[in-house]
Amino acid sequence: MSEIPELAARLRALDNDRLAALVRSREIRATGIKDFFDLAELMLASASVQSQLSRLDRGMLAMVSAISRLGTIAEQSPDAAPVTLDSVATLLESFHGPLPLTGLTAQRNALLEKFLVYEVPAIAAAPDTAAEAAPGNALGELRAYECVVAQLGSWPSFGLPSLTELASRQPPTPLAAVSETDSRIVDRVAAERAFAVTSEMTEFLLELEREPARELAKGGITLPDSKRLANAMSTDLDGVPRVLAIAGNAGLTAREGGSWLITDAGGAWLLESSGRRWQTLAAGWHAQLPTDIRSLLNERQHVLWGHGLREFVDWLYPAGGERIDERVTAYTRDAEQLGITANLAPSGPGALLLGEGPDAASRAMAALFPTEVEHVYLQHDLSVVAPGPLAPSIDYRLRSMADVESRALASSYRISTATLNRAMAAGETAESLREFLSGISSTGMPQPLDYLITETARRYGLIRVGEFDDGAAINPGGPHDEQARSYIRSNDDALLGTLLVDQTLAVLGLRRISGTMLHSRVALDTVFWAISDARYPIAAEDAEQSIVSLRRRRHARGVTAVGANPILDLIERLRIGSEAQPDESMDAWLGRQLDTAIRTRAALTVTVSMPNGTIVDYQLEPTSVAGGRLRARDRRSAIERTLPLSRITAIAPAADSL
Repeated sequence: MSEIPELAARLRALDNDRLAALVRSREIRATGIKDFFDLAELMLASASVQSQLSRLDRGMLAMVSAISRLGTIAEQSPDAAPVTLDSVATLLESFHGPLPLTGLTAQRNALLEKFLVYEVPAIAAAPDTAAEAAPGNALGELRAYECVVAQLGSWPSFGLPSLTELASRQPPTPLAAVSETDSRIVDRVAAERAFAVTSEMTEFLLELEREPARELAKGGITLPDSKRLANAMSTDLDGVPRVLAIAGNAGLTAREGGSWLITDAGGAWLLESSGRRWQTLAAGWHAQLPTDIRSLLNERQHVLWGHGLREFVDWLYPAGGERIDERVTAYTRDAEQLGITANLAPSGPGALLLGEGPDAASRAMAALFPTEVEHVYLQHDLSVVAPGPLAPSIDYRLRSMADVESRALASSYRISTATLNRAMAAGETAESLREFLSGISSTGMPQPLDYLITETARRYGLIRVGEFDDGAAINPGGPHDEQARSYIRSNDDALLGTLLVDQTLAVLGLRRISGTMLHSRVALDTVFWAISDARYPIAAEDAEQSIVSLRRRRHARGVTAVGANPILDLIERLRIGSEAQPDESMDAWLGRQLDTAIRTRAALTVTVSMPNGTIVDYQLEPTSVAGGRLRARDRRSAIERTLPLSRITAIAPAADSL
């Protein structure tokens, strides 16, 4: 195909950013691509062309079909008018009246960027600047690539529309608008769902912050971790991947070292107001929308998204098939969960999100949320009752010193010795605990709670854990000689004995070294949190035996771990290949095809321009190329021919029969 070397040259002229964007948009796999010829050949393959055409809306398809038809006429008739934007507009207007030239210009530019059409070099006006020479600033005659023409020509046989159908079929009946009464109901339901998903996300992130979730090799979270996260959110297992996807879109979680962790952005999200929390989730959904889907939904922000939307999508993307249907399904499903829509009708905040952006949507949704409270009731039974949704920053700190017992609009918490130990391990003191709890209490400080804080503070640190700088020998010289990484010490011999027989701590491999000290081969952090979770009064200490606070939270860096980038690797390989073979001309392409045929012993149809001007097709089996000449066996006459490479104008697969 003669267009391959031409396209290869165009691709080579792109800068790296535009080349990367093209590879990404075409979803090209780097495997097997060695140079720009390979890339061009792959892009012109029928499957790749069909994939690109299936992503175009009706207007773009009508334009590329018009360019294809006019180009075919121009090739067959030298007297035909040149294929320009004006001639394309004239053809399309013959189907449905005048069209705005600005819209056609944008469509033409997009088709040039996608390399579905190109400028005819001999006719294109010479640009004055590099900017004018770039695709999207075409000044001359247009052509569709041969493979695009062929693909569009085959569409009717597969039930896909022709140019006439693309340009003349009118859109379906306009979608039904949402009434004012329905809007109020929609907003109420949407607000309930939005508040519910932010609450689920809170529990999800807090549990991930406490313990990361391991990822399966095939993708997804392991079953034990999925059950743990589902239990934290009070939902079923199917809800875990859904919430993980929403969190990932919003940048609240990231995969690192084979596990899913909360990011720093996720940690900051936990301290935001409910309205701001929802804004982050909704903005993540909005940012993930492809441009075509975003435009489609934005134009229908006040109408129902049900069957009518699907019917309109089928009209707008006639070749989209399952791909476009699955995308619309996924985005509309998430929109329902986030309260952007309710029962397939856009909510007020959802319409603002599509029309004005996340800030305006957040203000509208916050007004629909229940009012947050900043005070609680401290009970004598050590329970804490919040009469409404607790302000997130207060809720976050309260959770560090109390366990959540029930979670709803009015939540309850419970304080215990174990929870106070946990808070002190994170840096709280008896004074800071009293100050915080008194500050948020509407009922003062109950005497039982004050006593528990005093007693817990007195006992806190009864067990100390520290680490060895260089390790310490365990059973030196024995059959199980190994290094200890941490120690546990206490003056309470009976308490150390309890640790040794506690089966929940068996994984720590604790060994008594003396009456007041145990050793472990496990790192300090693991030992500390295992013993803390078992509800012992443990504190961490430094080398000077001063108590230090430990935070269990481990956040992901929020960026993809350093690794191979297949697109950048492909571009580097292409650039290296072009330096070794700087010519993407027709001669280079013919030489490459001949080398391949010689290596694979393939037969070819070789088109030769004879000295008298005639064109002759030979059925040949190439044997060698040397000195600017091709040697090959003629399959028809069974003789060896020697042809000048300069006379070869085209190469194609051999004829099926001779």
